[in-house]
Amino acid sequence: MNGTHYSGEIADLLGRVRRRPTADWPWHPGEPVPGRLPVKQCWGWLFAPDGRVLTLVNPRDGVVGLPGGSLEPQDGGDPAVALAREAAEEAQALIDGPCHVGYLYDRVGATNGGRECARVRMAAALRSVGPTAPDPASGRHYRRLLVAPGLAVELLGWGASGIRQARAAIQAAVALFQVPGRASEVIEELPAGGCEFRPCV
Repeated sequence: MNGTHYSGEIADLLGRVRRRPTADWPWHPGEPVPGRLPVKQCWGWLFAPDGRVLTLVNPRDGVVGLPGGSLEPQDGGDPAVALAREAAEEAQALIDGPCHVGYLYDRVGATNGGRECARVRMAAALRSVGPTAPDPASGRHYRRLLVAPGLAVELLGWGASGIRQARAAIQAAVALFQVPGRASEVIEELPAGGCEFRPCV
């Protein structure tokens, strides 16, 4: 398929996208988090069977994100548990097989009281999404878009570091979930009532 395709409604939504400033956090692909660094956040590249990933758009302010967030006490210090919980809360998504693809070193530690920390990135298979609902933690009601990983980087505003993260996630997803290395270029909003995907195994 040539070019990016999407509906007029999605075009309007994307026209209001606001990108966060790019943080200068060094990317460590494939490396485990050193024991001295606490893991404070985990975000996930959640892959549909056709290689697209789930992105969340807050229609109130246009900010785009991947599913994920801060580790909470109930996560037991496990980023994979945190990702599964956050994906369910933010996107009503069920995931499978989350795997570590690297981490960002946050020397400033804004989420850790000014002390250095790690922000983990994972890849996982997207199995289903339920009926759309507000995030219980923030009240945000996200729009759920499937997009090619490269476009996700553009929407996120993550620059060169985001491209490297996406490549690491794609490599893991191709190996573990048998998704194609080149994703569909169609931008698709997932149904408000939810949907299921065939198992990515």
